[in-house]
Amino acid sequence: MGHQTYELRAELRDRVGKGAARALRTKGLVPAIIYGDKQAPLPVSVSRKEVTLRLGAGGFLTTLATLDVDGKKHQVLPKAFELDPVRDTILHLDFLRVSADSQVVVRIPVHFINQELSPGIKRGGVLNIVRHEIEVVCRAMAIPEFIEGSLEGLEIGDSLHISAIKLPAGAKPTITGRDFTVATVAGSMAMKPEEEEKPEVEAAEVPAIAQKAPEGGEPAAPGKEAKAAPGGKEAKAAPATATKAEKK
Repeated sequence: MGHQTYELRAELRDRVGKGAARALRTKGLVPAIIYGDKQAPLPVSVSRKEVTLRLGAGGFLTTLATLDVDGKKHQVLPKAFELDPVRDTILHLDFLRVSADSQVVVRIPVHFINQELSPGIKRGGVLNIVRHEIEVVCRAMAIPEFIEGSLEGLEIGDSLHISAIKLPAGAKPTITGRDFTVATVAGSMAMKPEEEEKPEVEAAEVPAIAQKAPEGGEPAAPGKEAKAAPGGKEAKAAPATATKAEKK
């Protein structure tokens, strides 16, 4: 299903060039050109307000329009527009004439469906979109509004290729010769197992050499008293000098 067509009023331009274009813009008009379909280019101008509204509605470059140029109607497809880099206003438009037999190249947005049927996404995987749009060749009168890509059955690490996407009748991708990727289901950082916390080392597990052994005894383990010296008695440090009372 494509966008609904619309109609714009346009006026012929009797002058072209930068000076004439600036004069039109001061009047709220946008200079434009109609070309294609084996006819001579036709310079026109359209309302900036009307075009800005159409541009903001979305699908501007994939929606057919009818330009009423002084009573004569031209069926066209907007092909390009130039914006002011500072004010973001439309400076110029290109319209391509089309007919019932015209083939056009357009970029169609991809809508991804059936995410709830993807085992990989259910397990916490994330959708990695490689192509938000697919460029196709199709009939001008049958431009689709969007293309659907189903994620049903995709596991983490799986990819959705163009061969798995059903394109509208008569539409073909401009990229040929390879089954290019449109999206993948990737694992998220949250899914990676956290590093196991190292268990706290018990005091008794610290090597005995961590503390200096008292003289006459074995090395003392941290948090424990020194082991008894041979003979069943605890090793005691001898005083450096005996007191007078002890000598007596």
